Amino acid sequence: MEPREFDSVTGRGIEATADGRAVLVGTRQLLAERGVDASRPEADGVRLAKLGNTAIYAAVDGKPAGVVAVADTVKEHSPRAVRALRDLGLEVAMITGDNRRTAEAVARQVGIGRVLAEVLPEDKAAEIRRLQDEGKLVAMVGDGINDAPALAQADVGIAIGTGTDVAIEAADVTLISGALDGVVTSVGLSRATMRNIRQNLFFAFVYNVLGIPVAAGALYAATGLLLNPMIAAAAMALSSLSVVTNANRLRTYCAPSLPARGAPLDGVDVEVHEHEGRKEESMATVKDPVCGMEIDPATAAASEEYEGRTYYFCSESCHQRFVAAPEQFAA
Repeated sequence: MEPREFDSVTGRGIEATADGRAVLVGTRQLLAERGVDASRPEADGVRLAKLGNTAIYAAVDGKPAGVVAVADTVKEHSPRAVRALRDLGLEVAMITGDNRRTAEAVARQVGIGRVLAEVLPEDKAAEIRRLQDEGKLVAMVGDGINDAPALAQADVGIAIGTGTDVAIEAADVTLISGALDGVVTSVGLSRATMRNIRQNLFFAFVYNVLGIPVAAGALYAATGLLLNPMIAAAAMALSSLSVVTNANRLRTYCAPSLPARGAPLDGVDVEVHEHEGRKEESMATVKDPVCGMEIDPATAAASEEYEGRTYYFCSESCHQRFVAAPEQFAA
């Protein structure tokens, strides 16, 4: 049958009229907000959630009609990649819109100790900002349209190459494959690069630090020693050669192998924040005129003035599309 009066409730589900009957499909909260008593199918929903499934409730004409379970299959390498990140000294957390039970089951399976659950799409950037307010440097990994503001807010945004163009535009780093072991490789390579930079700074300055005082006569009064210009020129050349040679060692960098298996956790810290407590913050969001995403103007990737009004964008890609045809999107 063809649905009519279809409406999508962001982060909650959908409601529509089909064959003259009012249909609700979505979260337990959506049914409660519409006055539907879902206590009967809730027991099945809880059971399914504990198995790592997302329970989707359905109601017809204000009465519960059933519950359906869907689940994202955990990739085989994900628990191993999470363990490798933890072995590198990183704290791994998961931000998800799934309910508490589902999020906890998945996190326990892959070895993630901290979960921010039941986060609405427009609140992901706020959750990243909250982690930053705790004094943490945050790297966000995501691939969806809803992840774009969070990727832009994070200190380092890492997009999965198989994800959406908006997420890739908002991120600082793009992984070519969809495998999480690329995150481990990028962290290891970044640390090796910074270590190499510090070594190169040493090579660049050590010759000058040792040679300049001698050339200035610091040892002349005591030993009569002066630095021959030929030696100074050789030291300068050796400094450059040392820096270039050391930098080229990165060409031989090999990513560390992932652990043989993951490390599931028994205890998971799950944080669920009441959406009602953030109404004031949600009212401050605006809609991206290109993709329709709700974003915080303070963390927008770009803005543009058009006919006396300021428009905000979740990514530079949306901004460029607006600039190319402002009359189309402003309407």
